[in-house]
Amino acid sequence: MVKRTARAILLDSGGDPGPHAAFEMVLIKRTKPGEAPYWITPGGGMEPEDSTVVAALHREVDEELGAKVVDVVPAFVDTVSHSLHHAAHGVKVQHFFVCRLASMDLSQRHGPEVDEPRGTYEVVRIPFTREGIASVELVPPSLRAYLDANIEGVRALLADDLG
Repeated sequence: MVKRTARAILLDSGGDPGPHAAFEMVLIKRTKPGEAPYWITPGGGMEPEDSTVVAALHREVDEELGAKVVDVVPAFVDTVSHSLHHAAHGVKVQHFFVCRLASMDLSQRHGPEVDEPRGTYEVVRIPFTREGIASVELVPPSLRAYLDANIEGVRALLADDLG
């Protein structure tokens, strides 16, 4: 069985559309009782009402951040083993999309992370640089490695001349 998720490599240039804009990456710092904190990209699993993976991305970003995104471009896919209910095994395919933050109102957050939180979900921003990414425990490790190797390429996915 395959579980599909949609996750946002969510970048904000503070309204600067220029090619040398200083991007920040919006992350969620997760802290669970008795565990070290870690940082994740906004997103989550597809639900039956999601017609596409991109639709799931928009729903998840709205739920977790009260946010709207634009310029959604596929960037990276990560496939990992996934334990399912009743000890069955499958894979989880995580689709990572680079996208630009259009708006965010944290007072509009809703959904299970807000209504029935397991630990804390703190929205944070880091510089979208190798140093910024290295400064947090970003998961999954494959995403951290991808961003470290491809940060200029990820920025280029939001360039005006991409088409």
